[in-house]
Amino acid sequence: MTDRTIVFVDGAWHEGDIKLLSARSQATYQGALVFDGARAIDGRTPDLDRHCQRVVRSARALGLEPTHAPEAILELCQDGIARFPAGESLYIRPTFHADHGFIAPDASSTKFSLAIWPAPLPEPGPRTVALAKHRRPSAEYAPTHAKAACLYPQAGLALLEAQKRGFTDALMLDPIGHVAEFGYSNIMIGKDGAVHTPIWNGCFLNGITRQRVIALLREAGVAVHERPIRFEEVMDADEVFATGNFAKLLPVTGVEDRAFQPGPLYAKARALYWDWMYR
Repeated sequence: MTDRTIVFVDGAWHEGDIKLLSARSQATYQGALVFDGARAIDGRTPDLDRHCQRVVRSARALGLEPTHAPEAILELCQDGIARFPAGESLYIRPTFHADHGFIAPDASSTKFSLAIWPAPLPEPGPRTVALAKHRRPSAEYAPTHAKAACLYPQAGLALLEAQKRGFTDALMLDPIGHVAEFGYSNIMIGKDGAVHTPIWNGCFLNGITRQRVIALLREAGVAVHERPIRFEEVMDADEVFATGNFAKLLPVTGVEDRAFQPGPLYAKARALYWDWMYR
């Protein structure tokens, strides 16, 4: 199977999933690497500009010095997208990492790369979730205000635990026991015609798709409550769904031993998002 990934690094485009880090790169063994993920869907690039802005903020939050401004990253993304057949579903991942430094990254060694590859949008289907023992850290313990690679092993452990139990995904709590998010997407629940979602408290990523869905629902007259949520409230919800860049919106069909059906609030949120994307 041909690898159709393209990577922009060191001022040029390269074909294939090329190697980026050396054995002695600071990011290889001490973790100063940030990234963002965006989408091209049927010729649309929803909130691509905001993803480009966030990767620059993430880099600065980790002590890196971005070598490309958001506008330059956006232009490179558009150039890369144009190298694929029109309308193909793509994943777009800009990255900054430190090449040098001992423990603390050497900001002057910051390198930029941009990888783009074909990635079909996941279709709604069975998606079951287990409550994880691993929790999201607070801002005092980890750089939670950045989309940093070092945050993902915790989510990976939660996912491994859930998958070993036969579930698709994990539901993670915050340090004080309130619901935070799924392993790699944000959570929303429906109850009595209103949407409820954890208030952003600095321990999970305030997703760009999450923010967009909240705004669209409110514009459409749907009540959206951002507040602390207990796990018991998830189990008592009428419906549960996930928002995130890779899949955009997906329904949850089970949490632990409770089964759910895709509900009207999920359906409305998905329809609103797709209508907005195609404007």
